Amino acid sequence: MNILVLCTGNSARSILLESELNVASNGRITAYSAGSNPSGKVHPQSITLLSALGRDMSDARSKSWNEFEGDDAPVMDAVITVCGSAAAEACPYWPGAPVQSHWGVEDPAAAAPEDWTGAFDTAYDILSRRAAALINLPIETLDAATLKVELDRIGLENFHDP
Repeated sequence: MNILVLCTGNSARSILLESELNVASNGRITAYSAGSNPSGKVHPQSITLLSALGRDMSDARSKSWNEFEGDDAPVMDAVITVCGSAAAEACPYWPGAPVQSHWGVEDPAAAAPEDWTGAFDTAYDILSRRAAALINLPIETLDAATLKVELDRIGLENFHDP
């Protein structure tokens, strides 16, 4: 299953979920991330957090969703947006046929630098719990309608508390 994770800047939340899905799914999911208005660099706290988990971040980069629109781009089975509810934050919409769902998480990059560790840890915790919920499904046998229902359910779950 190919999943594109979208947010605005592609520097924090989408990078975190992309990494988690790729590692935790043991090859069942290939995740990609992109932004509608990419920041041009991965947030340093994203790199710090994921590196501490043993993830290779050498190829991580902030990229535009335009990279996934061409004929040579991988075909997506699902698109998950991870934008939060901040009033000034525009969440991208992906046109076309893939199953689409929203897993809103507040932007840890918007936190003050002294609060980055806690903000990124919280965002990662929520996203990793959602990733685990998806990975625990029989994704290989779900039709598109059922996948949509399950993705939406996961996005609405309260994963804020352990």
